[in-house]
Amino acid sequence: MPTATVQSDVESFIRENFFYDGDALDSDASFIENGVIDSTGVLELVAFLEERYEIKIADSELTPENLDTLARIEAFVRSKRT
Repeated sequence: MPTATVQSDVESFIRENFFYDGDALDSDASFIENGVIDSTGVLELVAFLEERYEIKIADSELTPENLDTLARIEAFVRSKRT
């Protein structure tokens, strides 16, 4: 699964579901710190990731280290699929 695919899929999801219409998201920019999504939005993002990539995300994995940037999400999804 190419990196660009995961990151572009997530960016498209964010644009469509959180009405983000700013510039392209930097792969290392924090969603929370930049006001792109809030804590409720993280739960919507998790549901999207679970469905789109057929993975299960445990409550203990709901951390900024896994889900707060495009790059972190891409790495996390890859780790869950191996």
